[in-house]
Amino acid sequence: MKNRDEERDELPRPQDPEKLRELDTARLARAAKEGDAEPFGVLYERIAPALYTWADIRIRPGVRAWLEPGDLVQEVWCRALKVFDKFDPDVVSFRYWIFRVAKNVLLESLRKVSSPAFRAQNPGTTTRLLILNQVPEEVTGISRRLSKQEELGRFRDWVKELERSDRELLIHHGLEGLSHAEVGERLGIGQEAVAKRWQRLRSRLEQQALPQDVLSVLIG
Repeated sequence: MKNRDEERDELPRPQDPEKLRELDTARLARAAKEGDAEPFGVLYERIAPALYTWADIRIRPGVRAWLEPGDLVQEVWCRALKVFDKFDPDVVSFRYWIFRVAKNVLLESLRKVSSPAFRAQNPGTTTRLLILNQVPEEVTGISRRLSKQEELGRFRDWVKELERSDRELLIHHGLEGLSHAEVGERLGIGQEAVAKRWQRLRSRLEQQALPQDVLSVLIG
């Protein structure tokens, strides 16, 4: 069995991005954990479409004047870098961890937007909640590109038409990576029932015209 130093020696050089992308997520996460910026960027770019989709579903129309999905994606990048030392790839997956960061960012943002003092402001570019400085151009480029993908918009609308239990199943298990048991507790049903519902929903998901990056997160 190879140790981490041996795995690290096998990592392709930064000038070989295509091979880097082919590495499995766990190995990339370990490399990023050990201080390599390149693997973290690859990991984030992989998860960004699913993260944007999640934010687009979760952010209600009434707060979009202050909080946009693209802004949240960028904030999650910045927050994740600050707390990355707490990430343990041997305990949780990168997807599970990054969505926990995202949920914290979203909850904090919604609390601020709900405050009377903040809502008294007129919506506009100067009152957007998350206006970030020093965000890498690659991150702003990712969020701009995702905001223009029509497939993601159509998928968001499709998700909103789902029954509430299916919508929550897709959000919590398909995107956030919660286990069947954890989702069952949220929905008040058994783990076996969650598994059956997910199989049915997964079959429907495979028929959607989704970008591969999103589909691969949803159905594995």
